[in-house]
Amino acid sequence: MKIHEYQGKQIFAKYGIPVPKGVVAFTAEEAQKAAEQLLAETKAPVVVVKAQIHAGGRGKGGGVKVVKDGPSAVKDVAGKLLGMQLVTHQTGPEGQQVRRLYIEQGLDIARELYLGMVVDRETRRIALMASTEGGVEIEKVAEETPEKILTKYIDPVIGLGAYQARELAFGLRITDGSPDPKKTLKQFVSIVTRLCELFEKEDCSLCEVNPLIVTKQGDVVALDSKINFDDNAADRHPGWAELRDVDEEDPVELEAKAAGLSYVSLDGDIGCLVNGAGLAMSTMDIIQHYGGQPANFLDVGGGATKEQVTRAFKMILSSPKVKGIFVNIFGGIMKCDVIAEGVIAATKELGLKVPLVVRLEGTNVEQGKALLQNSGLAIQPADTMADGAQKIVAAIRG
Repeated sequence: MKIHEYQGKQIFAKYGIPVPKGVVAFTAEEAQKAAEQLLAETKAPVVVVKAQIHAGGRGKGGGVKVVKDGPSAVKDVAGKLLGMQLVTHQTGPEGQQVRRLYIEQGLDIARELYLGMVVDRETRRIALMASTEGGVEIEKVAEETPEKILTKYIDPVIGLGAYQARELAFGLRITDGSPDPKKTLKQFVSIVTRLCELFEKEDCSLCEVNPLIVTKQGDVVALDSKINFDDNAADRHPGWAELRDVDEEDPVELEAKAAGLSYVSLDGDIGCLVNGAGLAMSTMDIIQHYGGQPANFLDVGGGATKEQVTRAFKMILSSPKVKGIFVNIFGGIMKCDVIAEGVIAATKELGLKVPLVVRLEGTNVEQGKALLQNSGLAIQPADTMADGAQKIVAAIRG
């Protein structure tokens, strides 16, 4: 689950991590009032207007504006940003509509750094990363200059060692150019320590500060925030419901979640309907192996009903990109004849006009195959997963 920058900063402040003063705004008028409030409180000559969407690269996409001409200019800028389709490297070419803004005080920036935490499944620990290359995409840094990323792994039993935070500080040369090196070092170590506490207590899967800045006065401040929560921990955090912005989420994915299905939209043209996450991943891999591109990840689970299968078909076909569907079922708890009934019902109800390949294996497989064969519908059977992948790729290409 993703949240907005301003929501992340509210959580930062809760844990004592310094952030600039800011106010969220949903209209241009609210943005003007927020600017008036900030200018009165901070006496800073600059206000920053930030588009709030669940994607990085907002600055490069034109979603972050520095305003020096007062509240009326903030209103004008806000009016242009609100409602625009902001396109970044993470939104795709269609962009994301801007529905809210964050009006924030400007600061005198001396240095921009990167600080982030993520669950590293290979080491089974939390990876704490830092870099002198703040303000740019960390993926680009990792690809082009990986030596500029410093990484520490946090032992789940011992926790963050104070020496690890100091080693990062020295590796970043955090005190370079600071008018008060002791203050700067102390603040950096404090921020790292508190970020680690936040990451664990809030059940994060990702937490980034990009950039983490050092001001000309030597203060260390989180100028941005990016927090993703681990959905598996939702039962422990009832307050997450208030942070969710459904306008930023795929409506089909939300529908799938409500129906008890696991669905993720992708960029391909072959719809996939599979039971089991592992089999679904393998299905996507083998489609790509034979030259196709999956349009979605869809796991209907181990006990899907006829109605859920029909609903799953509707979700797949909601994407105009889909040119064919591959159903790949291994029946254990789930019965192949039930899946076959759902496939037939969905095909008839939706008047399916794209190629459909079905591979069934497992419980009641013969009954399921017989139902498909006797349905009178244009359904191609497949004997194996590889056979099915080759047939659906050939069908949409030819």
